[in-house]
Order: sequence, then C-alpha cells, then structure tokens
Amino acid sequence: MGRRTYGAHAVVTGAGSGIGRAFAVELARRGGRVVCTDLDRATVEETVAGVKADGGEALAVVGDVSSADDVGDLANAARSWLGRDPDLVVNNAGIGAGGQVVGDVPLADWQRTLGVNLWGVIHGCHTFLPAMRQARAGGVINVASAAGFTSAPRMAAYNVSKAGVVSLSETLAAELSGSGVGVTVLCPTFVRTNIFGGELIDAAARGLAQRLSDLVGFSPERVARRTLDAHDRGRLYVVPQPDAQMLWHAKRLLPTPYARVAGLLGRFVPAPQHKEDR
Repeated sequence: MGRRTYGAHAVVTGAGSGIGRAFAVELARRGGRVVCTDLDRATVEETVAGVKADGGEALAVVGDVSSADDVGDLANAARSWLGRDPDLVVNNAGIGAGGQVVGDVPLADWQRTLGVNLWGVIHGCHTFLPAMRQARAGGVINVASAAGFTSAPRMAAYNVSKAGVVSLSETLAAELSGSGVGVTVLCPTFVRTNIFGGELIDAAARGLAQRLSDLVGFSPERVARRTLDAHDRGRLYVVPQPDAQMLWHAKRLLPTPYARVAGLLGRFVPAPQHKEDR
C-alpha cells in the first residue's frame, strides 16, 4: 500500500492504444517514467509522443508479448533506459476473440488468443517479478476481464485466457503476501477501446459488442485511474463497472442458474455464417 503508482519506473504492455495508452499517460502524469511496448510501432510511438507532449518521459519498444524472447528484450531495454529494474509492470496487452462455439473455433485462434492474453501476462510476471521479490518492493497490475468469470457463450478462447489471468493474479497475491510487492487484477466489462475490431472476432459478435461498448462502456482513462488508485490501496480485484459487479456476485451466489441464464441470453447473438454461405 502507499503511492507506488506515483513516480514509478513502469513498463506498460499493449500501450499503443486503449487501456494501455491510458495507463501510460496517467503514470507519466503521476511523475513516472514509462516504457511503452506494443506490436504496432506507429501506435506505440504515438503514445510516447503524447506522453512527451504532456511533459512526461517515455520510451517506445516494439515487441510481441507472446514471445518470451521479445519480453526478455523488453526487460533489457527497460533496465537500460530506466537505469534500474522497473518497480511497476502493467501486463495489459490483449486481443479480442469470439463468435464461435467450442469445436468450431479454429485451434490457431485458440493458440493466438492464449499466446497474447495469457502467455503474455505469464511472460511479464516471469521476467519482471524476481527483481521485485528480491527488492521486496514494487507492483504488478494484470489486465484480465469480466469475461474471466462471466463465461459467456461463444467466447471460449477469450474467457479461458482471462480466467487464467485472474487465477495467476490470485496465486501471485498469495505467493507475494508480506513481500512488499503488490498485485492487482483488473476485470472490466465494456471499455471504449478498439479491441472489438480484432480479426478473431466474428462480424456479428463484433457489431453487438461494439454497440454495447459505445452505449455503456467506461472510458479507458477512467478505468486506468481507478485501477492505479486501487493498486495504491492494496486491492487485489478491480471490478470497475456496476454491471461487472452484479455479474461477479450473481456468479458466486447462484452458479447453476447463472450458467443457464447465460446460455439463454447467448441465443440472442446471431450465429456466425459458414464461409460457403457468405
């Protein structure tokens, strides 16, 4: 607890847009130095340019978090630029996936989704946590999703990846208890970002998700600020929106009825067309 997000030496993955960009900008505004990484060079350099225009300090690093080698290179670049090990890591990078039922989802989609959303977080924790544990200081924020506990139909790969991030974060919180290293996991529902434009999301599911996001979604800036404040207060879970909180409690109080209702609601999502029908 305290103010570890102020003046942090931070690394933010998936910093090219959305929540990742919002984390980077807010951390810089809190006096931090921020290493921003993304697979897209243009967007991450745009984030860094925005931070610098606001008077902050940031470095752009291009890399794929699903690659352990790339995350190792990120750590080396961060240590070189910061002059020390990072004391805050935001494992945010993620991709959207959905629209098909288990058995129809291509295995390549499973592998790519788990590679970025789950293995990306594993790589970040594996790479950066040992130094924090040794220093008995620092913090990790893992970005999961309400999908990690709502388990909506036709989102299996995404759900599994985010459930894994929640479980990993809970395990870390237990392992790091009393160590001086904080762990927070973010589980939002709809945030107004570009994640629904991903190629692994079926067009019908993409359209519905985007409409809901535009209607009820929080801004990424609001989510980032709330999460950083919660991390400073030592909170493990951040479930920022009222709908996420309602689903969180419903799943735990009435697990079997919840699954049945989720299945019924899932039938209102248009089924994806087979390629030969398009």
